[in-house]
Amino acid sequence: MSDLAKTPADGTPETAPETPADGTPETAPTGSTAPATATVPEQRTPAVDPRLLVREEGFMGYWTEFGRKIRGGELGSLPVILGLIVIAIVFQLQNDNFLSAGSVANIAVYASGLGIMAVGIVFVLVLGEIDLSMGSVAGVGAAVWAGLQVSNGVNEWVSLLAAVLTGTAIGALHGFFFAKIGVPAFVVTLAGFLGWMGMQEWLMGGEGSINTPSGSVVESLTSYFFADRIAAYGLALAAIAVYVFFQLRERARRHTARLPARPVGEILLRTGVFAVLVLVVAYVMNEPAGARGLPLALVLFLAVLVCADFVARRTVFGRKVFAVGGNAEAARRAGINVDGVRIAVFAVSGTLAAFGGLFVASLSGGATKSLGGGNTLMLVIAAAVIGGTSLFGGRGKVWSALLGMIVIQSIQQGLNMIGMSNSIQNMITGAVLLAAVVIDSVSRRTQKTAGRA
Repeated sequence: MSDLAKTPADGTPETAPETPADGTPETAPTGSTAPATATVPEQRTPAVDPRLLVREEGFMGYWTEFGRKIRGGELGSLPVILGLIVIAIVFQLQNDNFLSAGSVANIAVYASGLGIMAVGIVFVLVLGEIDLSMGSVAGVGAAVWAGLQVSNGVNEWVSLLAAVLTGTAIGALHGFFFAKIGVPAFVVTLAGFLGWMGMQEWLMGGEGSINTPSGSVVESLTSYFFADRIAAYGLALAAIAVYVFFQLRERARRHTARLPARPVGEILLRTGVFAVLVLVVAYVMNEPAGARGLPLALVLFLAVLVCADFVARRTVFGRKVFAVGGNAEAARRAGINVDGVRIAVFAVSGTLAAFGGLFVASLSGGATKSLGGGNTLMLVIAAAVIGGTSLFGGRGKVWSALLGMIVIQSIQQGLNMIGMSNSIQNMITGAVLLAAVVIDSVSRRTQKTAGRA
């Protein structure tokens, strides 16, 4: 039998496949007489970052994205900003001096001390915990400063440093009992609230109050104003330059990593909005009748905010804080020292509480046995929550301390100007706090429904 043809059972010879002219054998079809068709691999569309699609659509893209976030419960700082606008309009209609230079300066000065304390509570809330000892720690810090500088003649800078470090040590102690011993933060800080209040009274001794020395650093914290216009506008221009630098630096970093980055046009738009805000503040503080200049207290408050925001968003420690606040067990399995993060966060809270207590002492004219008492703690927590920090942990921004404290101080300033009593002020502040928590709860529920929690 030939190798070129084989005879099947029916006797019909099977013809061998023909060889093309180029000598390449043609492959015979298998299993079917239909011609074989080559399988074309499915073309997959590469994933595109949604932010690029939004930017490609221009203004309508941003508007569509804004609507999507609102429907999904991602409200951000929008309720606070709208609330501030409503507050300004209502009180300005009631009293023409509400938005005057003097009134705005008072709001800024009174917001600074408690606002610095609120920055500390933001870190604790992001961790998913609470610190009820803020007011007492502020009082102890002020008592340490007054006892060292005024009563014992210690150098004022040494006294200030000792006061702040006392707050750091107290906060770290709270964190140790919480993280290492396992005592709930609520119980630890509640015990601290009572214990440090007693320590404050003991440090003050028989003195009901220790007055702030004239011309001292503590007195200047809330009484000094940069009367020179160059200082205010220079700081404003410096802030704009720093903002542009970090925006361009972030854009270059993302380009290097081949990640989506903001286009130059968007950076210019953001810079323009930021520039208008800071220049308006500089103008209001310097130009209108009755203006005293830029308050030192506001400058220090903003400096604390910038530093804290950098730590929270640009450092490994900040990312660890959010990771632990979001899911402590997952953070532990990822190799994060959860106990160390918790101790550090409470140390930060104590540090800022003591520092803020010096501002409160400056405003009240000295350290007293009751400094940090009353509604101090409630105002600090309310500022963080009203500003947008979640009570449920894992979500919040340092700048919420600024927004929330401005809301609270604006309400108090406006009610004082129209002659409302403190009882009415507390009721309204409580209602605003409740509204903020309700908005936060509804927002989280909406995000879970939309699958973005």
